[in-house]
Amino acid sequence: MTSATTQRTNWTQAWREQVLPELAQQTWDLIVMGGGITGAGVIREAAKRGWRCLLVEQRDFAWGTSSRSSKMVHGGLRYISQGEFALTRDSVRERQLLLDNEAGLVEPLPFLYPHYQGEFPGRWVFSWVLRLYDGFAGQSLQQFHPPWQVPMVVDGLQQEHLQGASQFQDAVTDDARLVMHVLAEARALGACVVSNLRVLERLCSDDNAAAAGDVEQRVSGVRIEDTLTGAQFDLTCKALAQATGVWTDAAGLSKQQHDIRPLRGSHLLLPSWRLPVSQSVSFKHPIDKRLMFIFPWEGATVIGTTDIDHKDDLNQEAAISQAEVDYLLAGCAKVFPSAQITEQDIISTWSGVRPIVVKTTGEAHKPSDESREHMLWIEPGCVSLSGGKLTTFRLLALEMLQACTLFNGCSMQETAQAHSLSAPRPANDCLAGLSSSVQRRLYGRYRANWPAFCAVFSEVGMQQVSTTPIYWAELAFACEHELVIHLDDLLLRRTRLGLLLAQGAVAVLEQVRELCQPRLAWDDQRWVEEQQRYLRIYQQFYSLPSAAVVGL
Repeated sequence: MTSATTQRTNWTQAWREQVLPELAQQTWDLIVMGGGITGAGVIREAAKRGWRCLLVEQRDFAWGTSSRSSKMVHGGLRYISQGEFALTRDSVRERQLLLDNEAGLVEPLPFLYPHYQGEFPGRWVFSWVLRLYDGFAGQSLQQFHPPWQVPMVVDGLQQEHLQGASQFQDAVTDDARLVMHVLAEARALGACVVSNLRVLERLCSDDNAAAAGDVEQRVSGVRIEDTLTGAQFDLTCKALAQATGVWTDAAGLSKQQHDIRPLRGSHLLLPSWRLPVSQSVSFKHPIDKRLMFIFPWEGATVIGTTDIDHKDDLNQEAAISQAEVDYLLAGCAKVFPSAQITEQDIISTWSGVRPIVVKTTGEAHKPSDESREHMLWIEPGCVSLSGGKLTTFRLLALEMLQACTLFNGCSMQETAQAHSLSAPRPANDCLAGLSSSVQRRLYGRYRANWPAFCAVFSEVGMQQVSTTPIYWAELAFACEHELVIHLDDLLLRRTRLGLLLAQGAVAVLEQVRELCQPRLAWDDQRWVEEQQRYLRIYQQFYSLPSAAVVGL
């Protein structure tokens, strides 16, 4: 396992500066590249087995798709229609495991699919698909509502030509919080996890042969750059796991047989009072018949998603286009015409890029018809993976880990300490007096470091931030225990304050400063620079294409 310094309780920038010199002083059983959900899953599974393991992320944890997904933990009904039964089966089973093991962070979400006259699939075809779906889960969760009953389930739904609605169940999460939770569990088991470290190149055990172009040379480490200081150093490992999503060199790994097709999915966020829904409403878009959904999330309402080729620079955050805004509003108008939702109702947006692995030969499919299956590539000393779904991240991690044992000789047997992760919440803790649903939510997010969270919560108190479900104590905890390097880390990924409040939460930034600046040990100049940086990011990537932010 790692040294005592790497596991110091306070996970801060000061900790990071102290631990960096130690990283090159040991040989790691495994180095993981990529701090999204797949990389987080790999490092946790390695830590469960007692491996000496390190994860490096070139930006912030969950900076890419893993903070900008559709938030769904689901089996994917449409995969059945595409014949991907194994993917659906695995996804449904993993969904149930997440519901059982990550309560409060992954929560059940009912789905309602309205049937309109002349639309496919009708009630009976959809019911057959749901029976297969429920069969994978081992439980029956579907129900049919006749037309007269639908308004009692969801208010304001288009009634013309409505023939009823099918109800089923999947789940929803805060994807960035899920990443942080998995990383926190990995750290609790001894893993070392560091952000803002860029891999410049892979190192081989025989440099001369590698220079001669021998593709069979074994990867033995990586050259790292600290993106905060520019310092470079080499790390040594027995196995390297590349979980880099859309940045995977699929063409090189597959000898030009496969490539990554980046597909963008964009979303709109509305205040819940403007379009109140208690469950997800799924429907077909009136233009291209793609499946869309409108669902409750973090006290707000989400409209999603698009599925288009993303041709922009992958090193820039993805942003919604005006055409996507218009598309999503048109879909909303189909099923909730009386709500009359317009751009003026939108609080924020986000766009994620899906790393879809496609064959380089043959005819290209429409984006929504591309398979969500993953691909695994094994080279001497290195295992790379791309594709896959958030829901099945644990299975992807285990597949990568098993392949890595070919090189490091480590055991796949879990340690006794790994079982402590599922311990029940201690009684008589800091949440006394809060509702059971709030207690469930907070424990689900912070249980991997529960004593520290309770200490911060007791100090800061039970006040929530404006109209959001976020507590001020959550921001304070993130500053002290979740390696916040930039203000956007705090407001867009550790918490979702920047999405849930208008104009990127500009109205509460002074309160955020009062609470967080001392905990981050930033001087006044650093705070001003960070605030300007954050507001630029929000305006460019999380607001409407033509929006302006106060304070810039």
